[in-house]
Amino acid sequence: MLTSLRHKARALTRECHALYFAARDPRTPWYVKAVAAGIAAYALSPIDLIPDFIPVLGILDDVVLLPLAIVMVRKLIPEEVMAESRARAAEASARPASRGVTVVIVLVWIAALAMSGWLAYRCLVAYGAA
Repeated sequence: MLTSLRHKARALTRECHALYFAARDPRTPWYVKAVAAGIAAYALSPIDLIPDFIPVLGILDDVVLLPLAIVMVRKLIPEEVMAESRARAAEASARPASRGVTVVIVLVWIAALAMSGWLAYRCLVAYGAA
């Protein structure tokens, strides 16, 4: 059973990587690119919006919501683009992983959270003082 779960997790990761490649393809409509890029970024990011240690909800986004989002956006991507993207993802998964990319993703998430906090603080100060 554990081997089956690992195989499914690798397949899900490879499909997210294929979505990333499909989002960069010029034949993909712009609105599909935005959704596919967002799903791929969330799925491949080492940071979850709902941490996995939270009972039920932490696993729900990875097990249910993410596959549903992938299926939804996959239907919007042209079939030839998706086939090429899957081939590129399979080729890329054979190469070793880069720690530098992980560091960049973590830094982007930290910057986004810091910016959100700063904007929230500015709004509270601006509207709280009035």
